[in-house]
Amino acid sequence: MSGGSAIPIVALDVPTSQEALRLATTLGRRCRFYKVGSELFTAAGPDVVRALRDELGADIFLDLKFHDIPNTVAGAVRSAARLGARLVTVHASGGLAMLEAAQSAAGEESGGACGVLAVTALTSMSPAVLAAAWGREDAVDMEHEVLRLAGLAADSALHGIVCSGAEVAAVRARFDDRLAPLVPGIRLAGGAAHDQQRVMTPSAAQAAGARYLVLGRTVTAAADPAEAMDQVLAELRRDG
Repeated sequence: MSGGSAIPIVALDVPTSQEALRLATTLGRRCRFYKVGSELFTAAGPDVVRALRDELGADIFLDLKFHDIPNTVAGAVRSAARLGARLVTVHASGGLAMLEAAQSAAGEESGGACGVLAVTALTSMSPAVLAAAWGREDAVDMEHEVLRLAGLAADSALHGIVCSGAEVAAVRARFDDRLAPLVPGIRLAGGAAHDQQRVMTPSAAQAAGARYLVLGRTVTAAADPAEAMDQVLAELRRDG
């Protein structure tokens, strides 16, 4: 099924704000949405988010994957929304009360401008690894687990979920437009998978129904990041 045009987000998984801003400046108008994750946020803090937002006019996906008691997560989401994040992640496995608290905090603070995404199963995890982490004797059915956790996100009225491209079509079939899928692990055809287990090309993820695509080393580790981003955009336009 086609999900229309997906929004590309470049992951600024670098250790300093200087590197992040340099990369964002290099990409220029090619990318207007950036992911700030644990590495960069721990090193540079809220200031890098403000710089990307205020100096470059970019939207921010604050990918800190909150997972704690409901009150603590609500406070963290509220702070993220106040900082101007457009998207923020929490772990779906935190449970319904935590997800509802996150959604309520985002709505109260941002009026809907900050969307909460529930992380289902990390794309670096294989079925066997996930089974071991969750205490299952046999390898899990990844699609079943993603849909189960996505159900919690839908029941909490979250904006969307994070899943691999392999599960997007099933998520769209089950939940239609109730959940916006964000897909990490995006690689151009022939690109290295690195530490990801479940990867997909930009056009395939878009065709499956992804709303957002996270582009990491495909762009940031390329010899020419701007050229790599142009390839991604051309692929999305051609197949959109």
